[in-house]
Amino acid sequence: MFHSLGKYILLLRLSFRKPEKFSVYWAEVMREMVSIGIGSLGIICIISIFIGAVATIQVAFQLISPIIPKSVVGTISRDSTILEFSPTISALVLAGRVGSSIASQIGTMRVTEQIDALEIMGVNAPGYLISPKIISGLTMIPLLVIVSVILGLSGGYIACLLSRDVPPSEYIVGLQDGFNTVTVTVCAVKSIAFGFIITSVCSYFGFYTSGGALEVGQSATKGVVYSCIWILFADLVISSLLL
Repeated sequence: MFHSLGKYILLLRLSFRKPEKFSVYWAEVMREMVSIGIGSLGIICIISIFIGAVATIQVAFQLISPIIPKSVVGTISRDSTILEFSPTISALVLAGRVGSSIASQIGTMRVTEQIDALEIMGVNAPGYLISPKIISGLTMIPLLVIVSVILGLSGGYIACLLSRDVPPSEYIVGLQDGFNTVTVTVCAVKSIAFGFIITSVCSYFGFYTSGGALEVGQSATKGVVYSCIWILFADLVISSLLL
């Protein structure tokens, strides 16, 4: 474990050395932003709407009574979506979509000796291949989480329109009632941490791939599995520290 951790830290150190040519790195960052952000937008939109709708229906099922105001459904759905559903579930989905792509892409370059060719030409391979992905993840995944929060709350509103258990006006009142900005801070910290974990861990497993096509698939699988584990661990730590 300590050997792998040391290799991971040294790889990150190499990844953020001063670039040889800034324009080349900038173009790679822009390409990765499009791949991570725009490429993942569709699946995030679909998942967020349905999660928001389902969460609202389940909260309404458990809390609807003559004693409890119906606006409470909107309040609980809002806090659950901002604190947990949007950042964590989006990160787990992105670990499968983005993380596997990163690990398989870098792993394929390793087994086909393209990384060796970059190093022979004097290019800092970790910096050229990994740092643009990490920067893009730190930038685009929080933006995707913001979209997920908005669509999740919108999905709850749609559920109120369709189910009629909670009037949409009461749901809106619940969204506005007792709002605490700490929830937004926790959501932002989680999304940034998750973006770093997904891109860096999957890049690590892809970079140290050895063998052939079978090992590339194994590296992608390990990258996704370890990313999900560290996402859940970081979720627990951040929630314990900030809430």
